[in-house]
Amino acid sequence: MDEVIPIHTLIHEIRGCKVIIDSDLAALYQVETKVLNQAVKRNIGRFPLDFMFQLTEDEWQTLRSQIVTSKIDEKRGGRRVAPYAFTEHGILMLSSVLKSDTAIDVNIKIMRVFIQMRQYVLSQTGTNEQIMELRKLLLLYIENNDKRVEDILQALNRFIANPPVSKPIGFRVNRED
Repeated sequence: MDEVIPIHTLIHEIRGCKVIIDSDLAALYQVETKVLNQAVKRNIGRFPLDFMFQLTEDEWQTLRSQIVTSKIDEKRGGRRVAPYAFTEHGILMLSSVLKSDTAIDVNIKIMRVFIQMRQYVLSQTGTNEQIMELRKLLLLYIENNDKRVEDILQALNRFIANPPVSKPIGFRVNRED
């Protein structure tokens, strides 16, 4: 590979799954996106929905707004269809479909990144308990402050309904001209 692409930056969370989109995988494998997708379609039985799925137009627009998309297809006017997203298992299955040395090497690197991510998550002991404690504190804070805000609103409403009568300020001068 000429350019080193940090794999972890290509992993996105879509539909609750960690995925890499087809064009990013194609760049890693040094093949055209069209070639990667054709290989998958020839072997579609190996890619159930929990291995690979096509993004909806909304998902694709959201993802495009979050990342800087490449202009590889600029000469043809860009993508005509939403990309496919590959889960970890779908990427692993790609190794049986794309058999080049580059594809094998890249797949090993991608699997190692997924393993590192999983190990990191598992090493975060106590995180759920901390989140639950913060949630309880937030709810308590909201409950206490809601009462205060309600008291303030009631006082303002009373003030608006019965404004105090103000006395004129200043001196009254009686002029007898």
